[in-house]
Amino acid sequence: MLTSTRVITLALPILAISLAGISASPAHTIETTIEAMPAGLETEFALSALPPALRDGAAVYLLDPAAGYYLAQQGSSGLACLVERTVWEMADYRNDIYFPLCYDAVGTSTYLQVIMDAAKLRAEGLDPAALKAKIQARYDDKTYRAPDKAGLSYMVGPVMRTETPPDRKVHTMPMPHLMFYAPSVTNADIGALPDLAIPASLAFPFIDRQGNAEQSYMIQMIGETEKAKILADEKELIDALCAYRDVLCLDMEH
Repeated sequence: MLTSTRVITLALPILAISLAGISASPAHTIETTIEAMPAGLETEFALSALPPALRDGAAVYLLDPAAGYYLAQQGSSGLACLVERTVWEMADYRNDIYFPLCYDAVGTSTYLQVIMDAAKLRAEGLDPAALKAKIQARYDDKTYRAPDKAGLSYMVGPVMRTETPPDRKVHTMPMPHLMFYAPSVTNADIGALPDLAIPASLAFPFIDRQGNAEQSYMIQMIGETEKAKILADEKELIDALCAYRDVLCLDMEH
């Protein structure tokens, strides 16, 4: 929960504030049963988290909602990508969470494993509160560990949909960024003062604590010029996502 201008404690995709193209969800009953995306669209969406030059060598995991993620495309670079549909930190299940992300080799063996396990445990019937408790327990007993060396996760895709402050509602947004692993690092450690009410304060690196200290990242937003190019270059994918499901449209409220 965001408790001050100096601490950001929710999953990074919830940092979209005052950004063009945000679409909000009104209060109504949310369907929780996940449907599988068309494989080709899901693959393209997952890979959009990477710069184009890195996509050919990346592994891709697709989601079978009844079982979890499976390897659909073998990689050669150590990078691995998927579309995350279950955010264990939220302790809530929805069927309209979508955000593509890719990890390097060390992140694939650590953080990505947590995401895949969360999907599998959800498929097995674990409720959201129990899932959050189990993931945290695995961090506590060192089943899960933070990476032991520097690395990063790419999230430079044109579309993501997840919970965002300050209203704690789910939004669809363009927010390309990079996440450098920074377990147990705080904003105070690096002298950062991110303020969700002041978008300009997020233009420089800051720390995002995603559920626990182990899952802390140093965030670098992509610049507005570069973001505009990503949106232009990925127009075909943006249109395809919107045609597939209206909650993935950047210019509509749902």
